[in-house]
Amino acid sequence: MQTNDTYSIDGQGLAALEARLAEDLAFLCHPGKGWVPPRDGVTDVVIIGAGMCGMVAWLNLTSGGIHNIRVLDRNPEGYEGPWLNYARMQTLRSPKVLTGPAAGHGALTFQAWFRAQFGAEAWDALDKIPRPQWMDYLRWYRRAVGVPVENNVSVDKVEPQGDLLNLTLGSGEQVLCRKLVFATGRDGTGGPNIPGFVDGLDRGFWAHSADDIDFDALRGKRVAVIGVGASAVDNAAEALEHGAAEVRHLIRRDTMPTVNKMMGIGSFGFTAGFADLPDEWRWRFMQYSFATQTPSPHGSTLRVSRHPNAFFHFGKATTRVEDIGDEIRIHFADGTSHVCDFLILGTGFVIDPMARTEFGDVAGEILLWRDAYTPPESEQSRDLGNFPYLNPDFTFREKTPGAVPWLRHVYCFNYGSSASLGKVSGDIPGVSEGAAWLARSMASTLYSEDISTHWQAMLNYEQPELDGSEWTASDLPQTSKEKVA
Repeated sequence: MQTNDTYSIDGQGLAALEARLAEDLAFLCHPGKGWVPPRDGVTDVVIIGAGMCGMVAWLNLTSGGIHNIRVLDRNPEGYEGPWLNYARMQTLRSPKVLTGPAAGHGALTFQAWFRAQFGAEAWDALDKIPRPQWMDYLRWYRRAVGVPVENNVSVDKVEPQGDLLNLTLGSGEQVLCRKLVFATGRDGTGGPNIPGFVDGLDRGFWAHSADDIDFDALRGKRVAVIGVGASAVDNAAEALEHGAAEVRHLIRRDTMPTVNKMMGIGSFGFTAGFADLPDEWRWRFMQYSFATQTPSPHGSTLRVSRHPNAFFHFGKATTRVEDIGDEIRIHFADGTSHVCDFLILGTGFVIDPMARTEFGDVAGEILLWRDAYTPPESEQSRDLGNFPYLNPDFTFREKTPGAVPWLRHVYCFNYGSSASLGKVSGDIPGVSEGAAWLARSMASTLYSEDISTHWQAMLNYEQPELDGSEWTASDLPQTSKEKVA
């Protein structure tokens, strides 16, 4: 009998792992048999975004036999997603054992990738996944499964053309497609949250945590950071490590958030069942998570507080920021103020479909949660109300029925779907389940749209399985009446 050691990939290198993955995929008949009737000059599916979500969506769609797909990303090759752009944490928050975008393939997990190169002992010694190493894994993922990404390509406009979508790319190319997937990450249905108190303030004095910040220029500067979530502390740490004279967190809350409430209920049941809950329960879960706030990770917070020139100030709700020459003065709701040289907004992202310029004015016709549900007074949340109120298959709904029917061809496979469908299209824990859900839903829709073609194909199918040599016809012997009697 063979032991499990026979199949170990520990320390065998990526070539061995890739051979195992290829064999596993072949055993599962990947890619699946194509079945979507081709249309001349039409792409069946366009995926915007080639990060984790876009790639696992492509893998599930191709496994299901949907092959005419283009995957577009505005970033250079190897820089898709936030990991080497504006993400500044040292390690991922997620536990290293989560399978992430592996889509049910053990050989496609980060763990398999890591152990193939560094062995089991190194894996056991690893605490959290270093952020740059996660990007190295995603680069390998793309190559290992052959995701056909087109980099440095943006989609600037989406508009209907009959029963199709016409996409205008940044190059001016026009692309006709049947289905469009926004796998655009954290800011995929909105953008950075820029508070009004910096309106009119010279950009030389402030930046958002998602900006390309010149941290070397902050050496010797007094830096203030609005907020104390993950992005706020990561940027504060970067400023401190680049020699900032001081960094002060200005925190609206009176106390530090310490408990990640969503982590306490994470399970396959929550992933599978959230979308089927009544509106009041979906809203309640999400609003409570927003109200309690996800704390910054333990290690990230210590990365800031270990510096003697780092400070945390609570109860400091910013109301106004003014330019006072070479400095800025930040005013707070309690009547106090603070003078510094530079301000970093660790204020996260907002969901705002109107910020997606690809839709133009049509973005205002997307049905939002505030249009569909009125929460109790104790559960009010303006931010949550701006999330799109999606169909169960990730597609957008119209605010006015019949006004923009083509929205049913656009899939929101990013953070914007979380209020309607849960955390299955942005965070590492549930992304594979979300991609399988997306692929199954889209396959069902594509099949029903072509039902007459599939019916005719059934009628036309004439490939015999038997050629007549498998049997010999014979007469049935007659039974005499006497024997019957």
